[in-house]
Amino acid sequence: MTDSSSARPAALQERSRRSQRDILEAGHALLEESGVDGLTVAAVAERAGMAVGSIYRRFGDKEGLLLAIQHAFTENLQAEIAERMSVERLRVLRDPAVAIAEAVGAITDAFQSHEAPLRVFLLLGTRHEAVRKEGARVSTEGNRRFAESLERVPVDHADRAAALDFAFRLIYATLAHRITQGEFLESDRPLPWTELRGHLQTAVISYLLGATPDH
Repeated sequence: MTDSSSARPAALQERSRRSQRDILEAGHALLEESGVDGLTVAAVAERAGMAVGSIYRRFGDKEGLLLAIQHAFTENLQAEIAERMSVERLRVLRDPAVAIAEAVGAITDAFQSHEAPLRVFLLLGTRHEAVRKEGARVSTEGNRRFAESLERVPVDHADRAAALDFAFRLIYATLAHRITQGEFLESDRPLPWTELRGHLQTAVISYLLGATPDH
């Protein structure tokens, strides 16, 4: 016989988790559609089908809500990149250039897939310290994962760790700039995502291996 007193708390916890997920998903959708200006507690409440007061009780204010949305988004982004990068597979690839290309492509594809919310958080981070710190935390973790995924790649630099660190910074800075500035960054010639992906792979392979790959 089921203990109804223990079943009720479990049901309440599940309902609470579902409500939190609905709020964060509604906030994320609003950010993608209208940017941070469209993210209001009232708008999120309406989208999630919840009372405004319940959102204030959970997150305190709009800033608390924004940071919770960012945290959930960045955690999902990290997981997606890890899945795309497939660390276990990269570690056993025999061709170092292929392994590097896979890693660069995984990060690029994930950034492209989430271009709209990333643009919001990248631009907001220039004037909002808490948002910047969360972004920096996730970037540092991504840097570590990138180095781990290429741990068996022979890097043509005396300081291997410094070279991998710079390679990740190059990837991240290029993609972040592409997201915030668009395809005409620093030029009147467009740079579509597909071309950027290939050029970035070539540049990182050349830098890390010390040779330009054949095409």
